Amino acid sequence: MGFWSRYRDRRTGTRYPDSGIAPRSAAEVRDALLAVGAAGGPFLVRAALPEEKADLVAEWQVPELRLRLKTRMRFVPESHEVHTLDERWDRSPESGGKRYGRGPATKVARQWAYERGPDGRRRRVETFRFDSRDMRNPLVEAVLDAGWTWRGVLSTW
Repeated sequence: MGFWSRYRDRRTGTRYPDSGIAPRSAAEVRDALLAVGAAGGPFLVRAALPEEKADLVAEWQVPELRLRLKTRMRFVPESHEVHTLDERWDRSPESGGKRYGRGPATKVARQWAYERGPDGRRRRVETFRFDSRDMRNPLVEAVLDAGWTWRGVLSTW
């Protein structure tokens, strides 16, 4: 694999399964991804709507940040790949009101408050934590464990 291929893969978030893993069927990959969304986490994995031009969509609404993340996933059984498009809508005042982004990007946010500890001293306590990798990583692992490639794309479908 050449420099430009590695560069493109890194930029798009493409990941390859370990060698020696036999690729499973598209139905098994679909079931594995739906199971990730049904695990009771903060995001949902669902069948895509026709206008989303995908097979599955993972979606996470974060009201505390006025943020919405969406990963559209399209199966390519011939090459054992899941093509993905990450999108995010940010309506927080810090972002200038309305921002749309596409492609893999990590967003981490924390909120803190001060309270009195048992010893009477003031201490900082984390009250909110968000990391976009909490959605992306389980999806990627489900695809890789099925012997498929997670291929990020930057263009619209």
